[in-house]
Amino acid sequence: MSPSNGCSGVPLTTDNQDPKTLKSSDWASQPKEALHRNMEEATAMEVEEPKSKKFGLKNSIQTNFGNDYVFQIAPKDDWSSMAVSLSTKAVKLYSPATGQFQGECKGHSDTINQISFSVSSSSSSPHVLHSCSSDGTIRAWDTRTFQQVSCISAGSSQEIFSFSFGGSNDNLLAAGAKSQILFWDWRNGKQVACLEESHTEDVTQVHFIPDNRNKLLSASVDGLMCIFNTDGDINDDDNLESVINVGTSIGKVGFFGETYKKLWCLTHIESLSIWDWRDARNEANLLEARSLASDSWTLDHVDYFVDCHYPGEGESLWVIGGTNAGALGYFPCEL
Repeated sequence: MSPSNGCSGVPLTTDNQDPKTLKSSDWASQPKEALHRNMEEATAMEVEEPKSKKFGLKNSIQTNFGNDYVFQIAPKDDWSSMAVSLSTKAVKLYSPATGQFQGECKGHSDTINQISFSVSSSSSSPHVLHSCSSDGTIRAWDTRTFQQVSCISAGSSQEIFSFSFGGSNDNLLAAGAKSQILFWDWRNGKQVACLEESHTEDVTQVHFIPDNRNKLLSASVDGLMCIFNTDGDINDDDNLESVINVGTSIGKVGFFGETYKKLWCLTHIESLSIWDWRDARNEANLLEARSLASDSWTLDHVDYFVDCHYPGEGESLWVIGGTNAGALGYFPCEL
């Protein structure tokens, strides 16, 4: 799929030939019509007239993935490197600018569930890449040498589905596991807390809240999102501040808007909801989000949602949807 096919948003496709081609794109085409939500109706979205910006192909990267699956792509802040987690339990790194293969990080023994480069609050080195896995570990890699530099283990019987760095002193590492939320002081690797009463199923997401670094959001297959204050001794009784019941298994969550007070939630049944996390108030509950997105472009029906993207204050929240044929669409959601 190329921009000339009329694909709204960023087309990220893999050619059928070997070696395969991983294509990345930059801003150059918006969807034919944009998704717009009326603030007075929490379940309605209106179609907005198209804007002038468009998407276009910026670069192609030759890969040797073969039949391996790509789980996640994570760029460094300066875009000097791009990490790609694969179904081979390895992470490969490339230069987005030149497409050059930089190296490979290997060590996990089970599925890699999340990768992320360090930010200034969690590490003094921007070259450190973190990864978590169903093997029960969170590992740190020096992407200059591609060697493991640290490993925190939750135990061989655990699975780590997500992680986040934060806390009032930026010293905490939180992890979502099997119905538990685990905390370590990342500076010395010592476990400092385990919350095991707030969720009953896998904790798919944990995020320290931007601009409120002492607060942690967790989300789970049990359909609940929980907000914790992580100051002091962390426990289920004293640190749980609020609970939001989404009603179905939660896949991904994130923050957006002024002072990041808004919360978006994508579920495993491809619905989208918007919340104000401060008072647990629901602002939109879009059970038919795929149909609304499909009506706003000229290509195939949107089969699934990949993620949401928030460029920054004053910008729209973008919902990213895909088709089984391999096309991607970016849909601005105006709230």
